[in-house]
Amino acid sequence: MSENPATPESSPAAESGAAAESAPDATPRPATDRSAEAAEAPVPRDDTRPRPRTEPMFPDGTGPAADPAGSHHERRIRSFQPRRSRVSPGQADALRRLWPKWGLDIDGLSRIDLNEMFEGRPVILEIGFGMGEATAQMAAADPDTGILACDVHTPGQGNLLGLAERNGLSNIRVANGDAIILLREMLAPASLAGLRVYFPDPWPKKRHHKRRLIQPEFIALASTRLAPGALVHCATDWEPYAEQMLDVLSAEPTLENLHSGYAPRPDFRPLTKFEGQGLDKGHVVHDLLFRRRPA
Repeated sequence: MSENPATPESSPAAESGAAAESAPDATPRPATDRSAEAAEAPVPRDDTRPRPRTEPMFPDGTGPAADPAGSHHERRIRSFQPRRSRVSPGQADALRRLWPKWGLDIDGLSRIDLNEMFEGRPVILEIGFGMGEATAQMAAADPDTGILACDVHTPGQGNLLGLAERNGLSNIRVANGDAIILLREMLAPASLAGLRVYFPDPWPKKRHHKRRLIQPEFIALASTRLAPGALVHCATDWEPYAEQMLDVLSAEPTLENLHSGYAPRPDFRPLTKFEGQGLDKGHVVHDLLFRRRPA
């Protein structure tokens, strides 16, 4: 799955991949005689076509914004790239209907009341969820825990909202944008019961390692938003990134490793079909489980 200094893109074991954006279709129309009224009739909106980054997918504000933080916060190297790939009609419909109820844009302008949003449930922040199948499974298995799922992949956002509706999952909220801004500006200290980062983009080239999400600065920030006893759970199928994760998490003084090194995959993390395909190819998946120490 995927954001990040925000929402990361997924690795090969993740549930989605980035798709290249292309220019809108420009099919020539036949020259026919039409009345002025017909010529001025609105053209139906096609939410399935890729859009330039500057063109809003939901100009009426009924869905996730293209750049919710806008110019409110500084620009920096990010661990993710916008992923506004093709949205299916079903995903677009779910975004229009459910975003006002279960979605939020990470604009960094206000503090979120998680207690009100999740009706008193403890809340786990999941950064990068791909198409959302595993997130929906975990939400269904633990309805008394809220999941704040953060990503920048518009089709995945729509897919997860659709899964939540079809399965009656009232404990999921979908956050769109930069997870760093979410943590730093919009979440209160000690407000989270857990943090999940499954299969973030490994940025395998050495010159891109600075884009990886799991860095000392990120973990130090995230730790301030974790309540004592909160669980930090990371997973990756990229061996060098697993080593970096273990080093970074072990070096954070507010966290303690629940195992001597890597952890076995806990039962609550579903084995996805993409992870299974990776395992079939010989990939080794590493889980890491750390806990926030008492204050």
